[in-house]
Amino acid sequence: MGKPITNVVGFDDAPFAHEHFGDVRVVGAVCSRTRLDGVLSGKVRRDGVNATDELVRLVSGGKFREHVRAVLLQGIALAGFNVVDIHRLSRELDVPVVVAVRKHPRLHLVEEALRERTRGGVRKWKLVQAAGALEQIGPMWVQRVGLTRAEAAALLQATTLHGNLPEPLRLAHLIAGGVTTGQSRGRA
Repeated sequence: MGKPITNVVGFDDAPFAHEHFGDVRVVGAVCSRTRLDGVLSGKVRRDGVNATDELVRLVSGGKFREHVRAVLLQGIALAGFNVVDIHRLSRELDVPVVVAVRKHPRLHLVEEALRERTRGGVRKWKLVQAAGALEQIGPMWVQRVGLTRAEAAALLQATTLHGNLPEPLRLAHLIAGGVTTGQSRGRA
């Protein structure tokens, strides 16, 4: 294995009220290892179907396109259940995609919520399944496309400064909260 991938963008969504059903801010933190190099910002529909298209647009249409060598997501869905097609995202951007979460999700509850309470839930559940099984790499649970387990582990290690969460995801979380509510809060 060569050098780890260190130029990445991490995306997270902004907090939104439970009763909100419009667009939700999405922030991307573009980092080289743990140094913030730039910020991307867009919007996706709560429980919608445009997350993949918006992430492709944000990365491919900006000045950081040649800089980004991988995409990190904190969970496979943004803005509630706007599920990202990580295979299409990887293919269209021609970079690996890693979904990283701290705790293994209770997938039976996710499936139930999608199938019973979410418009287009069956298709969205198929995207979750197509992303592959979650595997534990260090303290994180990940799904990955376009890189080996060892390469994913090296990427996570190279982009994590303190704690367990890679800096691009931590920074995206803090920025999204700060610009939406006036201040960042909670665990990033």
